[in-house]
Amino acid sequence: MVKQKTVWSCSECGHKQPKWVGSCSACQKWNTYVQEIEFSEKNTRFESKPTMAAKPQRVTEIKGLDFRRLSTKMVEFDRLLGGGLVPGSLTLIGGDPGIGKSTLMLQISQKFAEQGLTVLYVCGEESAEQTSLRALRLMANSENLYLLSETLFTNIKLHIDQLKPDVLIVDSIQIVYKNEIPSAPGSVTQVRELATEFMHLSKGMGISTFLIGHVTKSGEIAGPKVLEHIVDTVLDFEGDKQHGYRLMRAVKNRFGPTDEIALFQMNTEGLREVSNPSEIFLQERIKEVSGSVIIPTIEGSRAILVEVQALVAPSSFATSTRRSSGLDQNRLALLLAVLEKRMGFQLYHNDVFVSIAGGMKIFEPAIDLGVMMAISSSFWNKTIDSETVVIGEVGLGGEVRSVPRIESRIKEAVHMGFKRCIMPQRNLKGISKELFEKIELVGIDVVEDAIHALLP
Repeated sequence: MVKQKTVWSCSECGHKQPKWVGSCSACQKWNTYVQEIEFSEKNTRFESKPTMAAKPQRVTEIKGLDFRRLSTKMVEFDRLLGGGLVPGSLTLIGGDPGIGKSTLMLQISQKFAEQGLTVLYVCGEESAEQTSLRALRLMANSENLYLLSETLFTNIKLHIDQLKPDVLIVDSIQIVYKNEIPSAPGSVTQVRELATEFMHLSKGMGISTFLIGHVTKSGEIAGPKVLEHIVDTVLDFEGDKQHGYRLMRAVKNRFGPTDEIALFQMNTEGLREVSNPSEIFLQERIKEVSGSVIIPTIEGSRAILVEVQALVAPSSFATSTRRSSGLDQNRLALLLAVLEKRMGFQLYHNDVFVSIAGGMKIFEPAIDLGVMMAISSSFWNKTIDSETVVIGEVGLGGEVRSVPRIESRIKEAVHMGFKRCIMPQRNLKGISKELFEKIELVGIDVVEDAIHALLP
C-alpha cells in the first residue's frame, strides 16, 4: 500500500512544510505554497538507475575518455554551448510562449539527424501530425528523426530503451508526468522527479538531452529552482515577438562560458543565425538626431555595438515619469541623480525615457556614460557626432571609472567604421599603439569632461 500525506510545497524553491503560510521561509516569496500529496513506497524510487554502483577513485587513476563535442552545424549555437554539445549532457531551454523554442529544437534535430545520429523528439504538447507539419515547413525530413507524442514517463522510457537515441528532446518538461505521483503535471514534485529521471538517463546511457521549460509571468523558468541546479546548461530564449530577432543567453554552462549570447532572426524558414549583431542593431539607426548614442557592450566573449536612445520632455503632471526599456530602472534613477547633483541638470519637471534599440537587455555598468550623454543630448536638443562611441562606468561622485576588456570594445567600433571613442582616462594606459592609429581615443576623468567633448 502507498502511504500518502498532504504537504504544502513552495513553487519557487521546493521548500515543504505541513501548513500553509503566506511567505516562504526559504526564498521569502509570497503566495507560492501549493498543496501536494507526498507518498512513500517500498520499491525503488527512480525508474532510471545506474547498472553498477560507483566506487571511489583517485583522480590520477581516472582515465579520460575520448572527449568530443557534437556539432549542431549552427556556428552561433555551437559557440553558445562552448564549442558544441557534450554527449550525456542535460540542457534546459526556457522562453516565453511563441518565442521559437520548438522551432529551434526541430532545426537542431535535423542537423543532428543529417550527421547520422538518432534523434527522438518527444512532442508532448502536440500530436505527432501537428509537429510533422512544422517539420515539413522547416525541411526536417531525415530518416533518423523520430517523433513521439507521449506524456507518461514510463512509456517514454520504454521507447528510449528500445530506440537508444543519441539525442533526446522533451517538449516540454511541464507536460510530462509520472503516474506514481498523485500531483498534477507541472507541479513542483513532478518537475523535480522528472528532471532527476532524465538526468539519470542522460548520464547512464550517454544521451544528450534537451528539456524545454515554460516560464512564469516574471520571465523565470517555471518550477522549483532545483531544476536549474540539476541540469548542466541553462539557456534563456528572449526577444520581442513583434520583432524578428531572438536572443539566446547562456545563464549556466558547466562545459563553457556563461553570459554568452547567440542572435537569431525569425523568418518563414525558421530561425536564421546572425553572425554580425552590431550591423543588425545599427542598420535602422537615424544619424544626426538628439538623444542617440552608440555604446560598445560586452555579451559573453564578443563585443556588440548598440544604440541607446533617450527622450527628455516637459512633464504635464506634478510628478515626473522615469521609464526605461532594456536597462535597469534603478540604475537609470541613479544616473539621473548624478546629473542633477553634479552637473546641475534640472530634470525634476521633465519626463525621462531611455531605451536600448533592438530589444536588447544590458546590465553591465559600462553603459552608464553613454546613457547620461544620451539624456544630456535630448535635454539640450543637441546632436552627438554619429561617428563617436561612448564607454564608461559612472560613480556617485560623477567620476568615470574604468571598464574591462576595453580593447575588444574599441576593435568592434573600428570594425564598424567609427572614428572617435570617448572612454575612461584610466583605460588608456594598456591600449596598444595600433588602435591609436585607427581611431581617435579621448580619455576623460569626470562626466563634465565628456559633456564638454560631445556637447560643447
